[in-house]
Amino acid sequence: MPAIGIVMDPIAEIAYKKDSSLAMLWAASARGWDLWYMEPSDLHVANGVAMASMRPLRVFEDPNHYYELDETQVKELSSLDVVLMRKDPPFNNEYIYATYILEMAERLGTLIVNRCQSLRDCNEKMFATQFPQCCPELLVSADNARLKEFHKTHGDVIFKPLDGMGGSAIFRVKEDDPNVNVILETLTKFGTQTIMAQRYLPQIVDGDKRILMIKGQPVPYCLARIPSSGETRGNLAAGGSGRAQPLSDRDRWIAEQVGPTLVEKGLLFVGLDVIGDYLTEINVTSPTCIREINAAYDCDVAGQLMDVIAQEKGWS
Repeated sequence: MPAIGIVMDPIAEIAYKKDSSLAMLWAASARGWDLWYMEPSDLHVANGVAMASMRPLRVFEDPNHYYELDETQVKELSSLDVVLMRKDPPFNNEYIYATYILEMAERLGTLIVNRCQSLRDCNEKMFATQFPQCCPELLVSADNARLKEFHKTHGDVIFKPLDGMGGSAIFRVKEDDPNVNVILETLTKFGTQTIMAQRYLPQIVDGDKRILMIKGQPVPYCLARIPSSGETRGNLAAGGSGRAQPLSDRDRWIAEQVGPTLVEKGLLFVGLDVIGDYLTEINVTSPTCIREINAAYDCDVAGQLMDVIAQEKGWS
């Protein structure tokens, strides 16, 4: 029986109604695969062998009883056929150490979704800059003078840290904003921390679209995350609301531009963030929005991902 592990934040604390990792677990369980649950602190290396304290897991589509865990077993990570790395950011040293441990199992044949090297290489904001034909005008820098010149040129810009998630610490700075200096000093820590500046995209009022990619191919529908009143951020974590919709021709073009690189890098499940006609971020750590798209269009995004995993492992 195939064995699939998941490294995630505490399962008892997830949001049952919208958690994408739970959708993946349901899809794997429906295929009869054995499930094993881990949190990042369960990973360890003993005498050069990647190990984990893992627990057999069963999942149910019942909001009052959606999982059961059995007793912990200490096993080699390479005993698992697949591991889903679904730990949410922050992407810090602890996250990196977890990828080092998972990579030891990867070298022995365990499929890690997504590939460990690519999780480390593909910063979710910087990675998008590899596709300049898809992006709005942007600047990555720690130099406050250079950032202020970008602001002067474009008049209305977004400043954001490179390691944020959920819309945290994102600032919209309009022309003649008296706070531009203090915002930049704060975000760059007086010129010692690199940030990103992007031309403000007014199409954000129509939503920050999350396009899910499975082995380089887009799911036909996306989730447009609409900012709440008075907000410039569409992130659901920042109070935005979600509206599922079909991909536009431009969305599909962006997916075509990015898709081959995702396949090359072993990034099987990725979320593209698109505002209007422009790619703004590429999420590789723990993309979400599966549940909202499934509910709106009666599709099975997690099932599609499991089919691809089965193909990668030669099970189909």
